[in-house]
Amino acid sequence: MQTTTKTKKIRDCFLFQTHCDTDRKRLFWAWNFFFLVASGIGTGLLSLLLAIGRYPWHIFFGYFRHPLIALLNILPVVLLILLLYCLVGRAWIAFLVGSVPVMLASVGNYFKIVCRDDPFMFADVPDITTALGISERYDLSMNWRLGFCLFCMVFGTLFLFFFVRGRVRPRWRLALGAVILLSIIPLVGVYTSDDVYDNKTQNYEYADQWAAPQVFLTRGFVYPFLYSIKEAFPEPPQGYSEEAALEILESYTPQDIPEDKKVNVIGIQLEAFNDLERLGITGIAPEVYEKYHALEAESYTGNLITNIFAGGTVRTERAFLTGDVTLEDFRRDTGSYVWYFKDQGYHAEGIHPYHDYYYNRKNVNSYLGFDQYWFFQNRYDEINDGHIAMDDVLFPDLLQFYQNRDKDTPYFNFTVTYQGHGPYATDALEGTDGWWDGTYSDESTYYILNNYLDSVQETAGQLWDFIQALREDEDPVVVIAFGDHNPWLGYSNSAYHDLGVNLDTSTEEGFYNYYGTRYLIWANDAAKETLNNDFTGEGPDVSPCFLMNVLFEQCGWGSGSAYMQLTGEVMEQIPVINTDGFYVENGQVTTALSDTAQELFSRLEIAQFYRKQHSEW
Repeated sequence: MQTTTKTKKIRDCFLFQTHCDTDRKRLFWAWNFFFLVASGIGTGLLSLLLAIGRYPWHIFFGYFRHPLIALLNILPVVLLILLLYCLVGRAWIAFLVGSVPVMLASVGNYFKIVCRDDPFMFADVPDITTALGISERYDLSMNWRLGFCLFCMVFGTLFLFFFVRGRVRPRWRLALGAVILLSIIPLVGVYTSDDVYDNKTQNYEYADQWAAPQVFLTRGFVYPFLYSIKEAFPEPPQGYSEEAALEILESYTPQDIPEDKKVNVIGIQLEAFNDLERLGITGIAPEVYEKYHALEAESYTGNLITNIFAGGTVRTERAFLTGDVTLEDFRRDTGSYVWYFKDQGYHAEGIHPYHDYYYNRKNVNSYLGFDQYWFFQNRYDEINDGHIAMDDVLFPDLLQFYQNRDKDTPYFNFTVTYQGHGPYATDALEGTDGWWDGTYSDESTYYILNNYLDSVQETAGQLWDFIQALREDEDPVVVIAFGDHNPWLGYSNSAYHDLGVNLDTSTEEGFYNYYGTRYLIWANDAAKETLNNDFTGEGPDVSPCFLMNVLFEQCGWGSGSAYMQLTGEVMEQIPVINTDGFYVENGQVTTALSDTAQELFSRLEIAQFYRKQHSEW
């Protein structure tokens, strides 16, 4: 009886009523709105608690060392719950309806990061079952964080139901809702700002800024999820419609690779590999490029004009694999030449000995169509004693993959090396001296160049040995190898400047020096006989997006897919399309295309935009 009386007294407290007398209104409404706002703040904090997945707790604490990150994650949740309260007039309903979707998305993001190291972004929403499709082999068990969030949700709902019961009159809720909506308008600019996202919310003390999943999670969940909305809706090119894109693509008749010409193909992207002698740098020991020059002498070679300098490997990589000029964020199966090879009956796999989360390759490479891709996590951690595989491990392993393939199925492999990745040491390292005979007042140039060239001669030697093993193979195989970008040679390109290399892209020489690397296409005797081509000579200067066209031309495979036929037409007119605004037309570097070339380029942009959402093209 006594307990019942106490409970009744608590329930009779003016704070827990739906309305209040005049004398106590301020305290009454302060109580109600404090806990209403607190429920939004609490939900935002719970979302941040899950945002790091199983990454170090230092990242979570970083949200509060950089208070703007915490604010940008919590504020939308608070505003959402306040808006819902203005709509329904019940605190517990506003909290439940507002917090449940936030927490469900946060839990989904948590499991995606834990299981696939891939955050949940707005682009995933239309295909949410695929985005959150997590195999039973992953650990989806409850843990203390998930349990704590569930407890807080239940407790918060019950607390608001029993103890936060104030009901604002409809006209005042309408006014408050209008104020909130008006405040959201300027916030849109903040949440879509590249400057805020890239520069003002950096939290990389315990994370890798080059790993796409970590770039996302270091900013929490709610904020980067909202920021990803604009990435989910890339602006279509002028004149775009699905009908126009299909009309362009369907004007071509796809061509299959002839059955009797289905040779094995191995693509190798060499990290920061370039022939510095072609930049006018003298004094390099002959041994550095001796074997590479020997390979070029028996190959079809040319200049690859990339879109990058000293970094951004993935842009060359994905342009080669897709044929696309511009690259969006890959969140679903996307049109690529890998899919084309698979449609032709090829088994497609690849290797990159570095971490699978770098540039989100683990997920993106599956969207591009690879059957399997081997990384540090699923191979080299174990076979190389926990170290990143350099070329002396990578190339023999690539050869083993090739030799152990199913020989009844044509084989496509695309391998991206890691050795040669900058920056290079600015002091002497054991065994790296003597590759260059130059000396400069700044001795760091000497050491940077020697250390880089030591890596180059090792890579060239391993490439040479790999190709020698393929030379006598009775099965036809073609190798296409190319550098992804020029090497880093000192901060602010100090070594290039010391060596007098022109990197001024406003000049033609500087443009080619800055963006240019080399490619070679080599074939063993069996492939030469099968394809009736000797695979020698000098090829055209091309962008990475056209490099596959050059390979198909040398293999005599016809024009390939409909999209490849379109890119082939564009390549004839504009063989170099640089995303920094440069083109090569009629052999001249230009920043403005002729009307004919611009029309072709516009057709390519329309088809490319459509193809990003349709892997069958």
